[in-house]
Amino acid sequence: MRTNILRRLMITLLTLSFVVSSGVAFADQFEDSIAAYDRGDYATAVRLMRPLAEQGNAQAQNGLGAMYYNGKGVAQDFKEAVKWYRLAAAQGYASAQLNLGAMYYEGKGVTEDFIRAYMWLSIAAAKGDANAVQLRDAVSKYMIDQQIIEAQAIARKCEVSGFKQCE
Repeated sequence: MRTNILRRLMITLLTLSFVVSSGVAFADQFEDSIAAYDRGDYATAVRLMRPLAEQGNAQAQNGLGAMYYNGKGVAQDFKEAVKWYRLAAAQGYASAQLNLGAMYYEGKGVTEDFIRAYMWLSIAAAKGDANAVQLRDAVSKYMIDQQIIEAQAIARKCEVSGFKQCE
């Protein structure tokens, strides 16, 4: 059950990871990286996306994280995926928050931690992300009430601190 829910959501997450950026400065290069990805030229997609991610573009960071998660254009590396998701999540990027929550839920690249998963998923859910709501509710089935209360408190602290006190 847990694996089926997660598998469906991870497919959705990969799709969401590549929504086209609205930022003018990065839009062309990001769009080019998405076009390369869509045609299966993952090496080019990574080559175009990495500089944007390194410059702090949250959407590119999230996309690069997805490429590491799936091993597209790079060796599959869950810890590297978490690194990029975390950078984008700390900028308030909801898709990355959802992806980071999923990583904590799966225990890939990080130690499985339902409290951290619930926390990141709650933050993304508060931004209206329906997938985050669904996964957060799935995670809650493995938690006791006190853990949910703790996760909610950490989520508030994380948001109030501008994503500086999330761990």
